[in-house]
Amino acid sequence: MKRVFLSFIIFSLFAIGCAGNKSQNDQNGWKPLFNGKDIKEWFVKIHHHEEGENFGNTFRVEDGIIKIRYDQYGDFNNQFGHLYYKKPFSYYHLKFEYRFVGELHRGAPSYTLRNSGVMFHSQDPRSMLKEQDWPISVEMQLLGGLSDGKPRPTGNMCSPGTNVVYQGKIASTHCLNSTSKTYDGDQWVKGELIVLGDSLIKHIINGDTVLQYAKPQIGGGTANGYDPKIKIEGKLLSSGFIALQSEGQPVDFKNIWIKELKK
Repeated sequence: MKRVFLSFIIFSLFAIGCAGNKSQNDQNGWKPLFNGKDIKEWFVKIHHHEEGENFGNTFRVEDGIIKIRYDQYGDFNNQFGHLYYKKPFSYYHLKFEYRFVGELHRGAPSYTLRNSGVMFHSQDPRSMLKEQDWPISVEMQLLGGLSDGKPRPTGNMCSPGTNVVYQGKIASTHCLNSTSKTYDGDQWVKGELIVLGDSLIKHIINGDTVLQYAKPQIGGGTANGYDPKIKIEGKLLSSGFIALQSEGQPVDFKNIWIKELKK
């Protein structure tokens, strides 16, 4: 009897341990893209550099945060960069937190002041040429307020080398403004993306849906230096890579989680 009881206790402890591990790694389907320690599961591609070269230690991890910095640069020299998670996704819900810190690096374009983004449905970074500035992708643009009392929404949409359908027709502008509030200073802001393949896309900021559109597809301008074979005009984008952007403004990211959804 004692032996049976002891076996029961051992089995119960084992089951509890397994449940604890599952809750840490798979919370109702949520899984971390960033482990809080390093970026070994991510690719780097920076304009003027080959894929895999993390020039100037642009993307680094400190204190459980992905920090994007330019202290080892000279002039910025249009060295726009992106940090890509290692695999593509199609139907998913993405959550992350970001904040803007510090000053715009010298030589960076003025429009990149307190400006960053999360790219999605992006081409594979390994297909990008050395002199390609932006990946063919869709961007959830992140903007910080300028503390001047003027509205500056975040969670906007920009479309390097792509188009989207907004309010029933192809969007006529490169970027679409969201309805979000303005967030000044270095406060953390929570962003979310709900991406349903090549159909519906929603942008969420601090729990509020601020923008919605559909049918992301290849087309349009603002991406340069790409291999023309991969730019098939009008091709719907049903999946792609997720990337964090560097374009001259120091910015931090943390708590990056994804939940894959059923079609």
